[in-house]
Amino acid sequence: MKRKFIISSAVVVIFLLCLGVSGSLLYYGLPAQATSTFGPPAPGLSNNQRFYLSARLLADAGELTRPYNPNQGEKTFQVQLGESPAMITGHLQQQGLIPDAASLQTYLVYAGLDTTLQAGEYKISAGMTPVQIAHMLQDATPTEITFTIMPGWRLEEIAESLPTSGLSITAQQFLNASSNPPPDSPISQYLPPGATLEGFMSPGTYQLPRQTNVQELVSFLTNNFLGQLDHEILQDIQDQGLDLYQAVTLASIIQREAVQEDEMPLIGSVFANRLAVEKKLESDPTVQYALGYDADKQTWWKNPLTLADLEINSPYNTYLYPALPPGPIASPGTPALRAVAYPDSTPFYFFRALCDGSGRHVFAETFEEHLGNACP
Repeated sequence: MKRKFIISSAVVVIFLLCLGVSGSLLYYGLPAQATSTFGPPAPGLSNNQRFYLSARLLADAGELTRPYNPNQGEKTFQVQLGESPAMITGHLQQQGLIPDAASLQTYLVYAGLDTTLQAGEYKISAGMTPVQIAHMLQDATPTEITFTIMPGWRLEEIAESLPTSGLSITAQQFLNASSNPPPDSPISQYLPPGATLEGFMSPGTYQLPRQTNVQELVSFLTNNFLGQLDHEILQDIQDQGLDLYQAVTLASIIQREAVQEDEMPLIGSVFANRLAVEKKLESDPTVQYALGYDADKQTWWKNPLTLADLEINSPYNTYLYPALPPGPIASPGTPALRAVAYPDSTPFYFFRALCDGSGRHVFAETFEEHLGNACP
């Protein structure tokens, strides 16, 4: 590297001297030309360093300011913690991303970027210039983020996950957008007047551009929800005597009740049986939803509930009010929706958790049987 630096610098100096450029003009003119091509040098460089680095950069300008391979796609490039600039530029050259490691290292020193390289994973292409790559290595922040919605989350829980998601969306912005869906959005045709998007944010793990705004996020999640519904399941939901909004409401209750996914069709059968005979659903999650945030336990789903909780005067309290609550209480996953469309055929009207901590349930046809299934 040192030998190339001396030769390159000498070539520039000899070339300019041959043109009759004075030593003084040369000493100050080279840095000015380098500044014009590569930007200002690092403030801490001495005049001698600026001169020699400028000479080297101008000699290698073609390598540094043009893509090494314009037709190459992106590669994953990893900068490990503790790697030196020489190691990093060497790896870039080895992977065919730049033509010359020494030239890029010179630019890093000249621009003061050699001390601010960040460890992390980058997507880099030889279609970028080495100078562009040097600046990219200053920020390991990925262009995409991973955003997860857990099945059974209510809107407030989704909102609470946003500050640490990497998206520049506040919790309140999300709640505002979710409470006022635009009438021309595809999901709006399924919503009654005044309804929020509770229940229509499809659970899952998504890769999203970091620049995604709140309208784009809400649109993406609701469109993804609609994308999982085919004509068959919509028809079978109708065959159950429900529209989509009612089905999502019931699926959200099933989602919150079930711990084991394979029990969802069984739980679905209990609620279908109760609705068929106009029996109250008597579901704890609907009361939890009505109660809202439990500050003492710092959760949106208070547990256990007290007898006083079961008397809360809310249309979401299915211990007091018959039929379905006014709307969904959480985001159901696809298995919960399918449990509404295809519930098991059973004689059961009751279920309660087993006493073994497994999260599974025991089912009963009569209230007497249900009482007998209580934990000792």
